[in-house]
Amino acid sequence: MDCEKIGALLKRLRTERGLTQKQAAEMLSVSDKAVSKWERGAGLPDISMLTEISRIYGVPAETLLSGEQVLKGPEAGNMKRTKFFVCPECGNIITASGGGELSCCGRKLAPLSAESPDDEHTPTVEIVDDEYYVTFNHPMEKSHYIMFAALLGYDRVSFVRLYPEQEAAARIPRTGGGTLYFYCSEHGLRSVKI
Repeated sequence: MDCEKIGALLKRLRTERGLTQKQAAEMLSVSDKAVSKWERGAGLPDISMLTEISRIYGVPAETLLSGEQVLKGPEAGNMKRTKFFVCPECGNIITASGGGELSCCGRKLAPLSAESPDDEHTPTVEIVDDEYYVTFNHPMEKSHYIMFAALLGYDRVSFVRLYPEQEAAARIPRTGGGTLYFYCSEHGLRSVKI
C-alpha cells in the first residue's frame, strides 16, 4: 500500500466534506495528530477503522485501500450502458446507467450479463391498449420464477417487478421499442429486441 497516495486521498475526501482535521478526528475518536499523520503519508489508519472512515467520507473501503478514486465523466450515465444487479442475499434489484461500485447486504455486486432467450425463456409480446403485454411460459414458484421485466429505451427504463405464485406477465408502457430484459431466478438475465 502506498501511504502517500492513501494520505492524499484521505486529505482530499476530508476537505471535500468541509471537515477540519480536528472534526474528522472527533468523528473517528482519534487525535487530530493521527489524522495529520495519515494525510502526510507517515502512517495508515488501523484496519478496524476502515468501515467508519468509509462511512464518513462516503467511499468504499477498497477505494481507501487503493488510494485512488475513479471519477466518471458526464457520458457515464448513457442509457445504452444500463446494467442490472441482483443481490444474491435479499433479492434487491438495482439498475445503474453509469459506472461505480454497488453493494448490498455486505457484498459487492457484479453487473449481470444478458444471454439470448432459449426455449424456456422466450417471451410473447403483444400490443394491448398502447402497452406491451409481455407473457412468459415459465414457472412462477418460490424457488424458480421470473423476477422482473424491464424495457430499456433510448431515454428510460420501464421496470416491472414480478413475484412468485403470480401470473408470469407484465404490462409495460409502449415507448417506441427497445430491448426487453427479464431475469429468471435460476437462469439469470435474458434480453431480446422488441
